[in-house]
Amino acid sequence: MTLPNLLTISRVPLMFVVVGLMYADFAWCATIAFWLYIAAALTDWLDGLLARRANQVSAFGRFMDAVIDKAMVLGLMVALINDEYFVFGGRDYKIAAMLLLLCIICREFAVSGMRMAAAMRNIAIEADAGGKFKTFIQLNAIGWLLGARMFSQDFGDLFTGDQTMWINGVHGIGLLLYVASAILTVTSGWSYFRRHGYVVMD
Repeated sequence: MTLPNLLTISRVPLMFVVVGLMYADFAWCATIAFWLYIAAALTDWLDGLLARRANQVSAFGRFMDAVIDKAMVLGLMVALINDEYFVFGGRDYKIAAMLLLLCIICREFAVSGMRMAAAMRNIAIEADAGGKFKTFIQLNAIGWLLGARMFSQDFGDLFTGDQTMWINGVHGIGLLLYVASAILTVTSGWSYFRRHGYVVMD
């Protein structure tokens, strides 16, 4: 249990706390949820940095980092859809968001299954640049949506009239990033199968 691995595992309890705060109804819960999420997202960068600097890169760390990233992203996306985070401009885009999430889930399970099949043949399939970039966009999408709720719920009194456009802008960016993350997730999955699909073809 090195420090990098502990940071990786810490994202699991942080995810539960963030989701609980998303559904809570007390002062500053949205702000606390946002900043705890930022802390959890930063551990995704920090654990790898510390592991490389301390020469503590391990098979356990690489495996758990990928699994916990997927669990945190998918868990938070489900929580976002179950609340009102996809209501924008008086319209509810929850159904569209759920369909995109199903595409993301199918891709993640398919790629994970392919990696398991590859591992049985002693072949390691490392995350490529496309996979890392889609994770970055997924994390950003969640952050912008949580940030929009934070501004509207805990700082709404500071925005009046045309200033509410700033909140709508943050919310809109979050929605666009969510759509982009779904597209990148599917396209990066297709890229994985083009290069490594042979491990499940025989």
